[in-house]
Amino acid sequence: MQEILHYIPFLHNGVLTALIAHGLIGISLVWDKVLLKQPETKNLISYVFWLGAISIFGLVLIPFGFRETEIWIAGLAFGTGVLQLVAVYFYYAALKYGEASQTLAVMGGFSPVATALIGIPLLRKQLSGYSLVAFALLTAGGFVMFLAERVPIRKMLTWIILASVLFGLVNVFEKVVYDNTNFVTGYVYFTLGTFAGAMGLLLRRRWRTTIFTESEKAEPRNRFWYFVNRFMAGVGSFLIYYSISLTNPALVDAITAVRYVIIFAGAYLLTRIRPVWLSENFTGRVLLGKGLATLMVIAGLVILGITGKGENGGPSVEKRNPVLSAQWAALSARHRRTAQSLPSYIPSRA
Repeated sequence: MQEILHYIPFLHNGVLTALIAHGLIGISLVWDKVLLKQPETKNLISYVFWLGAISIFGLVLIPFGFRETEIWIAGLAFGTGVLQLVAVYFYYAALKYGEASQTLAVMGGFSPVATALIGIPLLRKQLSGYSLVAFALLTAGGFVMFLAERVPIRKMLTWIILASVLFGLVNVFEKVVYDNTNFVTGYVYFTLGTFAGAMGLLLRRRWRTTIFTESEKAEPRNRFWYFVNRFMAGVGSFLIYYSISLTNPALVDAITAVRYVIIFAGAYLLTRIRPVWLSENFTGRVLLGKGLATLMVIAGLVILGITGKGENGGPSVEKRNPVLSAQWAALSARHRRTAQSLPSYIPSRA
């Protein structure tokens, strides 16, 4: 898998990978909000169960680089996968109470800050310089988006804070795992944990009955689009975890702000074209605030693009591709030996 990803140019850059990932998830979240208005997806336990259950497809990566690792690394990755499912539950609870753009905006403010703070004592590299400036702009965009409109803050805040802290822990723990093993190994254990968490929901009889009853009620057309949407979100999630292995997780989380633009545009278009599917508030004040937030997000991305920050984030990059690293080391050594054998009047690049 590492060798395959090595030959896909944009996947060398953590920021660009995160940008694409958040874009896919942004589209998915707009559709999630539409689905959550339907009776068959109203029940969060059922919804979250299927999110976790389909994570088992992460095992398809086993032939592409999975290897034995230390027990504590495997345990941390597995536990982080379970924690991810809990965070998802709290997030979707908040999404159910608020408008799609509102909930994501608040999460986009709190979650990156939580990730950055949790990462201070646990990660080797911290944000600094232009990366820190970009992080501040992207995160501030979330808060500006949030302040642009009235939100049912009392209903949402508890869920949002819980989800933000848990997602922060997930992001940082994932980075710790990737710093100590390769991406495929860490990701496989992570998805096993998420799947196990979903299976754990079946232990309670009431939840088990609800999950399968809700599934039987779903109309084929809605079920089909639900899984299409989950596949798109799954690809986005996969790329997010890969981008975390490349760069600072707080920066990856801050790029969540890219979803604002997509959700803002998607919710606006659906409100105007298909209000039956989704109807949100777009007054002059809301448009002005979200427009300002969008400009802040763009400014943050421009800074990242100009400075070229986020292409790698430390030890995990080296450990993620041991085969290519060894080949490069051998090639460099051969080059140095050749250079040493050249006459002294021929300049060497070694």
